Amino acid sequence: MTVYFAAKALLPQGWAENVRITVSSQGIITALESGSPPDDTTIRLEGFLVPGMPNLHSHAFQRAMAGLTEVVGDPADSFWTWRDLMYRMVDKITPEQLEIIASYLYIEMLKAGYTSVAEFHYLHHDRGGKPYAQPAELALRIAQAAKTAGIGLTLLPVLYSFSGFGGQPATAGQSRFIHDTESYLALHESLTSQLAAEPMQRTGLCFHSLRAVTPEQMQSVFEASPQPQPVHIHIAEQQKEVDDCVAWSGLRPVEWLYQHIPVDEQWCLIHATHLTPQETQQIAASGAVAGLCLTTEANLGDGIFPGPDYLAQQGRWGIGSDSHISVSVSEDLRWFEYGQRLNKRRRNLLYLPDEPYIGNVLYQGALQGGRRALGQAIGQLAVGDRADMLLLDSRDPFLAAAGDRERLNRWIFACSTNPIKRVMTGGRWVIEEGRHAQEEQVTSAFIKVMQQLMA
Repeated sequence: MTVYFAAKALLPQGWAENVRITVSSQGIITALESGSPPDDTTIRLEGFLVPGMPNLHSHAFQRAMAGLTEVVGDPADSFWTWRDLMYRMVDKITPEQLEIIASYLYIEMLKAGYTSVAEFHYLHHDRGGKPYAQPAELALRIAQAAKTAGIGLTLLPVLYSFSGFGGQPATAGQSRFIHDTESYLALHESLTSQLAAEPMQRTGLCFHSLRAVTPEQMQSVFEASPQPQPVHIHIAEQQKEVDDCVAWSGLRPVEWLYQHIPVDEQWCLIHATHLTPQETQQIAASGAVAGLCLTTEANLGDGIFPGPDYLAQQGRWGIGSDSHISVSVSEDLRWFEYGQRLNKRRRNLLYLPDEPYIGNVLYQGALQGGRRALGQAIGQLAVGDRADMLLLDSRDPFLAAAGDRERLNRWIFACSTNPIKRVMTGGRWVIEEGRHAQEEQVTSAFIKVMQQLMA
């Protein structure tokens, strides 16, 4: 057991003073008390202690293409033209390169405040679209990258079978993604078994989107996987997707999902950008998590999630960095609020009746939604949870001068430099003074991979 002392720590109910946190050798918080002075048995933490943030949506390989698509190639550039460029990039990536890209990204995440990640993994096969000798080759590369970095992982192998609603045949650019139901279930079972011994890793179910699977496939997967676990799906990200779903079924994507599938709190609906008021209410009432990826949604021109209406109905939500055009907890949270301001042409929109401070609503809300979406005991400093913690620099002028209620506002909206100086995951310090022990080695390898892919 190791006992830490923090003069200020963010607990589920808010900031507390003089907090002692006992962490077991397995990386679990076994005792926590506030108002308790330090003694000779405690290790003092100099700074403001906050829970690490779960990242509920990641496509690790896409980090390698960040910044490459900001060139006009079509006067009507959209998500769909971006996707064509993504297919060209993904066709080049080898298993070794994927592991390096993911390792680099996961170290970036840790430095930015993300201490766990849900990897929405649909890159399954070789460059010809054939399964590897070890069908889980690429997924296991992701798992190894997470271990290298020291980040928690919910690995979500994706069922991706078709190119469009109604079972339209997959295109050549999608050949590395494709599974039928039987091979998907075999992959999921294999990964679940292989990760069972990893204390910071688990699996979940994942459908790429309603356009990429059939209703029959979804039903078969649920029948074969009765145990409770996270279920993730892209939905209603783009208006074209909504229009195509209506043409296929007569219903909008979220409308179709709730009429045909028993959606509950295990679900995470990624993006859910284009919603009617009724759909917004349905998601909130079901307990599902809305998976918001603010910097990616802005980069792709997706649209703006109806945040104030959703929060008014006590809807659960969390954040993900998705395509990783940016990797920053504070930026993703800030853009949730800023998107609403640009849309409504007003200020301070994401508040709760008992919490007028926007930063507190943003940080605590994303912690709880991420905890649920990843299906892990994370996202809060509490007995029984994993010791995933960030130490914010108390020497930062904005944080040093802030009172308890203003501190998260200052971090999210004011800090131009990253105030995170130490990061713990599973009871182990993985970032010290803003650096990772393997950062130099992994960065050097990542540069080589980027040069190879650009060539």
